[in-house]
Amino acid sequence: MNFALYRELLAIGPVRRLLLVGMIARIPHSAAGVLLTLHIVLTLDQGYAAAGTAAAVMTIGIALGAPWRGRRVDIAGLRRALIPSVVSELVIWAIVPHVSYQWILPLVFIGGLLTLPIFSVIRQSLGVMVDEEQRRTAFALDSIMTELVFMIGPAIGAIVATAGFSAAGLTVVGVSTSLAGLFLIWFNPPTRTTAGRPGDAADLDASDLDAVDLDAAEAALVASAPAHLQEAAAELGPAASNGRSGGTSRPAGLLDRLSRSFTWFSAAVAAVFAVATGTGMVLSGTDVGIVALLERGGHQSDIGIVFFFWCAASVVGGLAYGAMHRPVSPILLLLGMAALTIPMGFATDTWTLAFLSLLPGLLCAPVLSAASEKVAELVDEARRGEAMGWYGSALTAGVALGAPLAGIFIDGIGAWSGFVTVGSAGVALCLAGLALQRHRKAAG
Repeated sequence: MNFALYRELLAIGPVRRLLLVGMIARIPHSAAGVLLTLHIVLTLDQGYAAAGTAAAVMTIGIALGAPWRGRRVDIAGLRRALIPSVVSELVIWAIVPHVSYQWILPLVFIGGLLTLPIFSVIRQSLGVMVDEEQRRTAFALDSIMTELVFMIGPAIGAIVATAGFSAAGLTVVGVSTSLAGLFLIWFNPPTRTTAGRPGDAADLDASDLDAVDLDAAEAALVASAPAHLQEAAAELGPAASNGRSGGTSRPAGLLDRLSRSFTWFSAAVAAVFAVATGTGMVLSGTDVGIVALLERGGHQSDIGIVFFFWCAASVVGGLAYGAMHRPVSPILLLLGMAALTIPMGFATDTWTLAFLSLLPGLLCAPVLSAASEKVAELVDEARRGEAMGWYGSALTAGVALGAPLAGIFIDGIGAWSGFVTVGSAGVALCLAGLALQRHRKAAG
């Protein structure tokens, strides 16, 4: 290990600035979940089921919007792509605290769709701004800073909401995130190394042009497609029209052209996305398990202690991984984290749970760092923003899956079963992935 790599990385001014603004921009959103939950429960008196529904709706919006926002960065450039997010963050989070619950649901869904794509932008820019040898260190450092954010943000959100200022706190979330977006627009970190401006015809590959050359019958199908596909068609349509010679040849099938727009998506990329989903599942299930085990044991006031140990271990693990000279397969890191999560179910008090959380915590930041590094390695930078967006969606999907999965077993069997369930599911996912990898190598 070479910890001097961090000093060399932080000596680069633009990288240091990007990591700092990324950390600051994530703090409001890390507090938003707690603030929204407690605002719905305490201020609107709707209960935790209603709060969970709102959180799920926002999560779905984020998962659907992330690839679209990432693709917008690829096509239009960072500054143009961030303008809708800057406006929506400010407007939506200023309205949400002052409307009834029924209006909150569509608002947070739209807010999720247009959320500031800070995760994909930071990872995409880091992949461009540093050498290939520095990517592991850069992604590890970003993961470490994310862990620090989640040690700070939710605690601040809980303090503000329980003090009776949830409305003001949600408004501050919108203002702060919007300001972070404006700073990113001013800073304008690079998202690709090519000289051409993103959005120029030269930056669009042939598959993009083919994918939007639609006839009237297919246009009806596109109208019902996900928003990010509609926007891609709307933006690339003029380029396709200009590139055709009279339109004498019949366009290929819609599915064929849509598949061409995903030429970057390979079996290896799919495996990384599966790792991201498994990671989100294990982490969110562990989160719920910690709360349930301590709450049912009458130690809910000690939740912060366990989360501190868990996140601090991730920081240490991230520092160690970022200083390594060789990469480690993300699927192996997830296998270790999932297997080490299972023993947390056998904790009997706060301190045994805190100490048992150290081992899986050590692998948390390395998993996220290794997976991001793999995406940057596998996907050309012209499509990396979209790929990072899908990576974020896969992680978000895992988070949305893990919490209810753990909750079902916690309610039906006991608090300990939440850890065993998500840990075992993560192990099974990794073993299946390794078996598929071995089969592909044998077949090849």
